Amino acid sequence: MLSDDEKKKLNNRLRRVIGQVEAVGRMIEDEEYCVDILMQLSAATGALNKVGQIVLEQHIQTCVSEAIKSGSAKERDEKIEELMTVFRKYGE
Repeated sequence: MLSDDEKKKLNNRLRRVIGQVEAVGRMIEDEEYCVDILMQLSAATGALNKVGQIVLEQHIQTCVSEAIKSGSAKERDEKIEELMTVFRKYGE
């Protein structure tokens, strides 16, 4: 589970991403240079990926770790399969 401080930091990151995406919309509307738009999109994508990495790390440190330490074999297998699904999705 995320602490209040971690939630605050993630929400701040997400607000920055929202700002970047809104900026892309303005840039497209203003017909700005394509490369500049692509650079802004890349920055937004990178920032959003970072949020995903932080959430994934927290999930591994809490939910997955607990399942491995104290869960049944079925629960451990479910968590591992869940992680594999997430890794496959991120690998696309």
